[in-house]
Amino acid sequence: MAENVYECMFIFNANTYAKNPAGVGKTVEEMVKAVDGEILASRLWNEQKLAYPINGHRKGAYWLTYARMESTIISKLNRACQLNDGILRHLVIKIDPRLVDTMVAVAKGEAVPDAEEGEGGEADAGEKQEEAVSAS
Repeated sequence: MAENVYECMFIFNANTYAKNPAGVGKTVEEMVKAVDGEILASRLWNEQKLAYPINGHRKGAYWLTYARMESTIISKLNRACQLNDGILRHLVIKIDPRLVDTMVAVAKGEAVPDAEEGEGGEADAGEKQEEAVSAS
């Protein structure tokens, strides 16, 4: 079976996150590794008020993870999330292979290679044209 890259969004109980911020990341890492997945990027996305209360909680910590794993084990990851009391909600989405590198780079806070080349090339061409006009 082929491995795919998945975007996983977890909403953690804000109190759990506040007590142990590093533990939330470790929890996600352990769940993904337990199902033989590989984490490509994992970070806190946002901590904010929820649109509606979930199990009496009004605030949540959104944790974004990109992981490579086989499609047959997604159900195991979903079950692990349901059994974890700290996770209020979760969503796992398959990422189009053409977008994987860009999305993982953005999640890691790295520069996106394609965007830099396009911007730099246009800027250099514009500067060269201005220099040519100034020289003549």
